[in-house]
Amino acid sequence: MPPVYAQKGAPSRIGWQLPPFYCPFNENLIHPKAAELEERAIAWIDALGIYPDATERAWGLATHSADFTSRIIPYGDVETMLLFTQWNYWAFATDDGQASGSASTADLVDHSARLIRAVEAPGSGLLPPGPHAAALEDLAARTRATLTPFQLRRFTEGIRDWLFGESWQTSNAERGVMPQLNEFAAMRMSVNGTRFTLTWCDAANGIDVPADVLYSAPVQALTDAAGFIVSCDNDVFSYNKDDDLEPWEPNLINVLAQQNGCTPGEALPTATALRDRVVTLFVRLRELLARDADEQLARYLRSLEHWIAGDIEYHNRAPRYASPRNCNELPVQGASYDITWRDAPSDASVEPLPIPAIAWWWQQLDA
Repeated sequence: MPPVYAQKGAPSRIGWQLPPFYCPFNENLIHPKAAELEERAIAWIDALGIYPDATERAWGLATHSADFTSRIIPYGDVETMLLFTQWNYWAFATDDGQASGSASTADLVDHSARLIRAVEAPGSGLLPPGPHAAALEDLAARTRATLTPFQLRRFTEGIRDWLFGESWQTSNAERGVMPQLNEFAAMRMSVNGTRFTLTWCDAANGIDVPADVLYSAPVQALTDAAGFIVSCDNDVFSYNKDDDLEPWEPNLINVLAQQNGCTPGEALPTATALRDRVVTLFVRLRELLARDADEQLARYLRSLEHWIAGDIEYHNRAPRYASPRNCNELPVQGASYDITWRDAPSDASVEPLPIPAIAWWWQQLDA
């Protein structure tokens, strides 16, 4: 069914029919244990009482975090995927709670410092008592028992990077600042929690790329490009969910609208073209890296494709986005953006984007 929204509300700035998506590795995969993951994750949520009432619970479950995990990790270990799914439900609840409370940058930085330490050293006692803290302590303890030391290090760095990005974004909103495109491109992968997510993708898939390969410039460029693509897609799917915020949400569409002096609707094709240029780079760099990749790196490259493709399918179907809270009292199951696909990028240029912060991604093609 199509997206659901109040007809009497303010019209969408970009419309409810999204442009066709270019994704050359779209396979519409989903893990066979997706339903089991959702059932077990919801039982954990209810046992810990993360949501204060039925309405918040309904919107929390509308994130469809189990579906997200199952689509971006279609072949992974179920127990590891369950833990990642629970982390996502918890993160959405925490993020939405901070947004509804209009947390200041100072509050967010203080909370982030406490949260990170609680992850690194369970039992630190830095968070105020309550269901969210109890859930975090449970997640942190089980995470330390599940991940290898290297994976745990990557995970905590991913948490730091995500919260750093969130703090930066909150500071912009607090100051009424819409970032420039170059600034936005430099930080968007952090705001999206790229490294947080990919640690779990690797852990669930049993991928173990050596550090000197994983952190090499070409592989990191590909990783950042994947994170940027997913972030662009998130900004499109999330736009109608956040278009009631004041000041305007610092997403790709609004950043381009400000930079180009146009409306968000007029900026949408530009956002799509920019995103498609990065997809073209991703495909070229991924093919280059695959030529000499060993088994582990080859699996990592494939996992990035699953993340990009699965994330699109997830956003298309999640009630959080297709029946957003600013337009509905409760989420509507079955709502969907009913997206369409394009066979070629809307901008087929292979030239680097004129964005200094990410121009180095294209340089890796010649490295």
